[in-house]
Amino acid sequence: MSGVMQHLPGILATSFLLFNAAGIFAAPPIPDEYRAGDFAIGCQAYSFNHFTVFEAIEKTAEAGGKIIEFYPGQKLSKEDPAVKWDHNASPDIIAKVKAKLKEHHMLAVAYGVVGLPKEEAASRKVFEFAKTMGIRVIVTESTDALDTIEKLVKEYDIMVGYHDHPRRPNDENYKVWDPNYVAALVKDRDKRIGACADTGHWVRSGLKPVDCLRILKGRIVASHLKDLHLFSEKGHDVPYGQGVSDVAGILDEFKAQGFTGPISVEYEYNWDNSVPEIKQCIDFVRNRR
Repeated sequence: MSGVMQHLPGILATSFLLFNAAGIFAAPPIPDEYRAGDFAIGCQAYSFNHFTVFEAIEKTAEAGGKIIEFYPGQKLSKEDPAVKWDHNASPDIIAKVKAKLKEHHMLAVAYGVVGLPKEEAASRKVFEFAKTMGIRVIVTESTDALDTIEKLVKEYDIMVGYHDHPRRPNDENYKVWDPNYVAALVKDRDKRIGACADTGHWVRSGLKPVDCLRILKGRIVASHLKDLHLFSEKGHDVPYGQGVSDVAGILDEFKAQGFTGPISVEYEYNWDNSVPEIKQCIDFVRNRR
């Protein structure tokens, strides 16, 4: 801070301090070296839930991704299969995961889907974990904890994205499948609270992803990008551009909104041998202009 302040005129320096204290500055953008083309894209580790955290990192690197989104509960490694990876991890386990990320020149950028309780101490543990890992976005569906979330977002300068699973016809209380609901939910909240756009689950809910993104304009903080082979709840993942989700249109809409990531490939098909198809997804984004 001191080095920056020496080069700022008095009034500008005062504004810098005020803006910083107010939490206006968000986490720094993901560096270009971790991008594929115009976007920061990698994998949601859930794509490799038949494998360990260490294997998920390796497979993400093999597919061409340089960022990763972790989820709670994955086995750590073949050597430590009884150890589960989540925000309760010990400093020793965190150090091991950081070393594995460094080995593959990869950034952990998101974490979820994870519950964020109203009770501040429990949610703070998730934010502390994210801060320690350098994670920029926490992904959740905890709509009843907004006051707690907003307080911690401001304190930690970490974004929170509301994720959507498919519509549940028999559960009227499940509402985050609807982008209109999420848009209203976050409308008057800190700008770092927005949506983690899961495009595949929108398709499974009978919604066109580009339309959903436009409803959430300016509030997309992360995405689980999927292309499905059918516009149906029975649709499964296919490489980008080969399905019905209009991934080209989605990427164009992202660019129009100024959203450059993080984008997570969450590939929930061909579980044991999905790397070639995930590589096609990442290459599609890399080559898109």
